[in-house]
Formats: sequence, structure tokens, C-alpha cells
Amino acid sequence: MPGHRSKSEKHDGGEKQLRRDPYEVLGVSRNSTDQEIKTAYRKMALKYHPDKNANDPKAADMFKEVTFSYNILSDPDKRRQYDSAGFEAVESDNQELELDLSSLGAVNTMFAALFSKLGVPIKTTVSATVLEEALNGLVTIRPLPLGHYISKRVEKQCAHFYSVTITEEEARAGFVCRVQSSDKSKFKLLYFDQEDNSGLSLALQEDSAKTGKVTSAGMYFLGFPVYRLDQTMNSIAAAKDPDTSFFRKLDGFQPCELTELKAGTHVFAVYGDNFFKSANYTIEALCAAPFSEEKENLRNIEAQILSKRAEISKFETEYREVLAQFSEMTSRYAHEMQAIDELLKHRNEIHASYTSAPLKRSTSKSRSKSSSKEAKEDGQAREKRSTRDRPKKKKWYNIHLRVDKRKAC
Repeated sequence: MPGHRSKSEKHDGGEKQLRRDPYEVLGVSRNSTDQEIKTAYRKMALKYHPDKNANDPKAADMFKEVTFSYNILSDPDKRRQYDSAGFEAVESDNQELELDLSSLGAVNTMFAALFSKLGVPIKTTVSATVLEEALNGLVTIRPLPLGHYISKRVEKQCAHFYSVTITEEEARAGFVCRVQSSDKSKFKLLYFDQEDNSGLSLALQEDSAKTGKVTSAGMYFLGFPVYRLDQTMNSIAAAKDPDTSFFRKLDGFQPCELTELKAGTHVFAVYGDNFFKSANYTIEALCAAPFSEEKENLRNIEAQILSKRAEISKFETEYREVLAQFSEMTSRYAHEMQAIDELLKHRNEIHASYTSAPLKRSTSKSRSKSSSKEAKEDGQAREKRSTRDRPKKKKWYNIHLRVDKRKAC
């Protein structure tokens, strides 16, 4: 199948590089199972691992391509999106890459540890050295009796191997292997298939997770599908949007590849996954026969989780629609509140004008009255002055009569 053309095509020497089909890269068919894809990936990752090909840039590029392809095909949603629309449907700036801590330098390891402390999800792989030693049968395997526990300390990027033997009856009843760390160390619980040459190949891997005051990881082979919850997917969603985090919370709830173990001897390992320090742990293997009630409760609760995941998927559509309406109503609420406040402010200004404006008008009126009075008085004064200043007209008879008031007429 021809490679899909990616959105972010790179130019190298004037030629466009095309990403190859992930199925072609891993050498699997489109209808391959999850276990077949995982097995193919681990074989190729071990073959092209930087630890084994330190000075081979082609092997390094191949290792990146294999890891990128597996990140798509190992995720059910990404695989479905790729099958329907190619790379454009799954391409993202936040593509998850698994890191092999043993291949990082001291500075890069410090940065990775810092990002991990800040809550940035970083997936790590088992060291190629450990996987190669297991494949070549060069590891020491300690027996782990059923119903007993062993407490140890494993160095960083190293592993302790344990063998557990179960009978037919115990296999039918179910089997559990659990590991805990009281000091919250990071570790991986591994399960290996036994090869014909007495070597061991990695088949299952569980990363430790914080549960209360401890970190723990477990593998449950109970004869019915048991699910694991990948917290990394939810951490990436939470960084983008809290709502998305809620609706994607159960996306990482995926079935384990193996549901039961056959009678015989099985090999597990505890791998130190800390960046700098060793990991303290306690490992225990149990037959599930005495836990029939717990088995039934687990089956029921996981069925409810699957039902809730489907229910939440439908609810998201309704929620997004209502949220859009709510945002619209909130915007209108703010607009209407602002309009009401402006109207009330204008109303108060009008009320205030009744107490301040008349005073100004009465003052001007009194000033007008006083001005008109002064003008009238000025006019009268001018008229009197003009009357006094006019020469007196002589009467026509011009006779002056003198009357002696003392004499009677």
C-alpha cells in the first residue's frame, strides 16, 4: 500500500519525504490483532534499538519510524482514524513517543525527570539491554511461590525476574500478580513468553500508578476480559481542556491482551523505571480461587464502566450543544446588564437636574431683574439731568409780580 502523504511534508534535498504506511512498517496486515501488532513492534524495536546501533543513523531513523507507527496502531481510536482518513486524521504536535532512559544522556535524563515532575506524561520503554539479555537466556530467575511475597530493591533500568508455577486447577480458578512500592517508586511489571531456545520475549507490560500512599501495578488472569486504564491519554487531554479531560477520561480503558494463563511455569519481572534512583518494591503471586466474590464484583464494575463510557460519549454531544447555548445566554446577559445600567444612570442624571438646574435659572432671573431696575433708574437719572440742563423758556408775558405777604390784599 502506498504511503499516505502527511500534512507536514518535509523537504530534504528538494524532495518530499512520505511517511510509510504503519502496517507496512511493522510488517502486519490491516486485520491484525493488538497482540500481533505489539509482538511485531517489540521485535523491530529491539532490532533497531539505539543501544545496539549506536553509530547507525539509518537504524535510529527506523527505530523512530517503528515507534511512531506503533503509537498509531496501538491506540484503537488513532488506528480507526488512520484507517478511514490516513495520517491527517491522527497527526498532532503531541504525538507520544516512548523513551528508553538508558539511551538518554545525563542532561536529557534531567530534563525528562523535570517534565515528569511537572506532570508532563512521558512514556518510557524497557532498556534494550534487559530485553536482549532475557531473549538470550542470560537473566537470573528467582522462584516466587503462590501466596508468598518478596521485597527487594531494583536499580534503575534493571530488572528482577521471578518464576511462578501454577497447576491446572489454579489456572482455571485464575491468577493474580501484584507489585507495590511504599515509597512511591516508579517501576514496570513485565510478563515474558518463553521461547524455544529458553529465551524470554516481552509479552505484557504494566506501568506503576499512584494508588493512595503507594504505587502499584498488577496483572489479572481471571478467565474473562480484564481492563487496564492508561492515564497518559487523559493527562494529555487535561492539558488541552478540562472538559475534554472529563469526556476522554475513560478512553484509556482498554482490555488486556491475555485473559488467562495455562498450567505451568510463568516468568514475571519488576523493572526499575525511576530516572535517577533505585526502586523499592514488594511482589506477590496469588491464586484467585478464594476471591470468587471479588472476581464477580470486578466483572460487574468493569461492565458498568464500559456502559458509562458509551453513555458519556452520547452525553458529550448534548453537553456541547447546551454549553454553546449557555455561552450565548451569558453573553446576552452581560449585554443586557450593561444596557440596564446605562439607562438607570441616564435616569439618575435627569433626576439630579431638577435640584441643580432651577437654582441657576432663579439666579439669572434675579440678575435680570436687578439689571432692568438699574437700567430704569439710570434712565430716570439721565432724564432729570437733561431736564435741569435745558434752558428755561421765558413766558410770553414776562411779568414779574412781587407780592408782599405781610400786607393783606
